[in-house]
Amino acid sequence: MKTYPYGSRVSRLLALGLVFVLLLAACGPAAEEPARSLPESGQDAAPEHALPASQQGTATPVVAPESGQDAAPEHQATAPAGEPAPASQQGPASYTPDVSFTLQTAIADGRLAFVGVGGAIDGAVNPTLQVALDQVVQVTLINGDGALHDIAFPEFNAISEQVMRQGASTTAVFRAEQEGEFFYFCTVPGHRQAGMEGLLVVGGDAAEPEVEGDNLVRDPADVPAPVGDRPAQTVRVALEAVELEGRLADGATYSFWTFDSTVPGPFLRVREGDTVELTLRNLDDSLMIHSIDLHAVTGPGGGAELTQVAPGGEKVFTFVALNPGLYVYHCATPMVANHITNGMYGLILVEPEGGLPPVDREFYVMQGEIYTDAPFGLHGHQDFSVEKLLNEQPEYIVLNGAVGALTDISPLRANTGETVRIFFGVGGPNLTSSFHVIGEIMDRVYDEGSLTAAPLTDVQTTLVPAGGAVMVEFRLEEPGRYILVDHSLSRVERGLVGFLIVQGNDAEDVFRAGGAE
Repeated sequence: MKTYPYGSRVSRLLALGLVFVLLLAACGPAAEEPARSLPESGQDAAPEHALPASQQGTATPVVAPESGQDAAPEHQATAPAGEPAPASQQGPASYTPDVSFTLQTAIADGRLAFVGVGGAIDGAVNPTLQVALDQVVQVTLINGDGALHDIAFPEFNAISEQVMRQGASTTAVFRAEQEGEFFYFCTVPGHRQAGMEGLLVVGGDAAEPEVEGDNLVRDPADVPAPVGDRPAQTVRVALEAVELEGRLADGATYSFWTFDSTVPGPFLRVREGDTVELTLRNLDDSLMIHSIDLHAVTGPGGGAELTQVAPGGEKVFTFVALNPGLYVYHCATPMVANHITNGMYGLILVEPEGGLPPVDREFYVMQGEIYTDAPFGLHGHQDFSVEKLLNEQPEYIVLNGAVGALTDISPLRANTGETVRIFFGVGGPNLTSSFHVIGEIMDRVYDEGSLTAAPLTDVQTTLVPAGGAVMVEFRLEEPGRYILVDHSLSRVERGLVGFLIVQGNDAEDVFRAGGAE
């Protein structure tokens, strides 16, 4: 995040004095302008380069769900994930905006200004915000100078709360339903004339940040076939420790450490009583020693003591899968938390004798944290921060390794009438997840990954600790977009969200608009 510090208190006072003079010259007495109402046409008039009225329109502001209620899933079964559906099909925003920006107030070049924070607008003064038609836009405003500010998009009936304390922040959200170019500005009297004005461009080809680095997202549908009702046997598993530069978010990369070049690593599936021979190879170009600790193993270190593998090396160990259940595996080379946060985790399922009950679809999802030195949203290569790791302050909290992994890249897909099973785990290394599927109730929850205890039934949210897992099942009745979240919902703003897109016929006896008959 860029800031605009002044070397001394005197210089800061001089700069503020200059701004005060500009305000007096630009707008006269403050009493002539309303303090908080959105300007109507002709009020707080734009400079002479303002758009003609024919290019300005109105839009319906986004309506948030009532307190304590989850928004209903949208009927967008045929719309690709990450793309807006036609306006006729769209309702209010459902938890996730289509595009978001962060601006910070500052004094730049002796004038008041908005300064971009993160992404393509990082460091830009009064940046142009470019969005596609019908996108839900979220703009966060951070007070960087300690003066009173807000931000308004009057053509879209959107205005933020005012913030006065340095470091305080607020957010404005709206749907960009009108195509064209529109001004955004601070409505505090005189601030617009003193420089706090930028341009919102709606429509055309919205600028997409260049995506760099390898895609290392594990497809949630990449699950081996069920073991079924077979006798115990010897199963051989081979894994590779791979270090690579991968995509963390659009325009941002990170140095990941992985099992088999994906996050999470492969889903391993065996049967109770199987003898498992596991080979771990560490690639020649690795910089670190790597290992594996499987929570399904009975033995010191879960295998880690036998698999500390130097770059270019290979080690083998064997274990018997004594206990059925869903278990996490991860690298266990010091600093263990560093190896985990960099991507070295996955799940191993030990099916009970006779196998699991059949379902229509199975999915593999894991939550993890990434601790970067720079704040969330910046472009370029992101460096690891051991200080933030030890303080348990992640910048990114993600599903399957990256921002957008299960929304833009590989959303879950199913059909109405199907029963789905989600194998969900938390690699961590630190946070507990309150796993929740917005718009669904979990018919069966195999708590803590236990497959021998009776499942919980009719569950809304289930706790999954770091290094823990759960298996959940539910039947899909209604088409639409269902949202996978950690119900510590501020984590959505750090990348933790996934989509389950369900196609099929409406079930009006279960869910419909309008009143009861």
